Amino acid sequence: MTFIEAQDLKKYYKSKSSEIKALDGLSLSIPQGTVKGLLGPNGAGKTTAVKILTTLTIPTSGEAFIDGVSVLDEPERIRRMIGVSGQYAAVDQKLTGFENLEMIGRLYHLSASAAKRRANELIELFDLVDAAHRPVKGFSGGMRRRIDLAGALIVNPAVLFLDEPTTGLDPKSRLDLWNVIKDLVSGGTTVLLTTQYLEEADRLADSIAVIDHGRVIAEGTSDELKLQIGGQYIELSLVSVDDVEQGKSLLQSLASEKVFIGNDGRTLSVAVDSAPEKLQTSLKLFSDASIELNDAGMRRPTLDDVFLSLTGSQTQQDEVSK
Repeated sequence: MTFIEAQDLKKYYKSKSSEIKALDGLSLSIPQGTVKGLLGPNGAGKTTAVKILTTLTIPTSGEAFIDGVSVLDEPERIRRMIGVSGQYAAVDQKLTGFENLEMIGRLYHLSASAAKRRANELIELFDLVDAAHRPVKGFSGGMRRRIDLAGALIVNPAVLFLDEPTTGLDPKSRLDLWNVIKDLVSGGTTVLLTTQYLEEADRLADSIAVIDHGRVIAEGTSDELKLQIGGQYIELSLVSVDDVEQGKSLLQSLASEKVFIGNDGRTLSVAVDSAPEKLQTSLKLFSDASIELNDAGMRRPTLDDVFLSLTGSQTQQDEVSK
């Protein structure tokens, strides 16, 4: 059953010299009780899509529905159905964790006793009992994200929008939040997740939509997307960054696909046919060119490879809020 649906969403902004197309015909279909991951390079339109679906921005054209309710025609009803956790923790630093959650409950028109009860439930769920009555200004980044996510769950929303929920968190805090999200989905919550972490999408998303220039350019499960680019990759890690450009040219001579440079600035990878043979050839080429290697090998495609292949970009922070 489709629970969240976006149909041909467009959002244009006029500047002095041109028209900016934040969304240019984006369509999505998300079944109930699943996680949909939105991936895309900087400025692709992920945050704009979330803003429209959460009633914070009106599209130039197109329609969107949550459980059959029009986002455009009945925004107040939609707001009672959803929870939202943005890129930055929206909490009052002067209040304690408990007070933040109690306040949000009252803003949702819960009674005083119901707000306190729900705040205590969420404090326990997010393992914040020991810090519940401390001011949030003393919380770590991971604790602030947990309080913010807890606030999005005050009214047990049917839909949860998570916009870069683990940005800036340490690995343990990120894993803790992943486990909470998995538990919510197993309980029937539908989640729309935007993320800059490919591993996060791989671990959490039932299906993934890759967005570029305001529209979906590829969609499927993680495995389905990986199969689209097929083959194997050879990957070589160079000792010196100074050799990267020459090494890239040598590797490109063996492949029809584009050679990519890793985030470390010294790892080269490319999709090839007959990977064992191409790896041997590349090792000889690099040896003849006196290019030293730290490591070399073959691997299957990753979600990062899919992203690079489709968009030509590394994953990075989403667009600045409009």
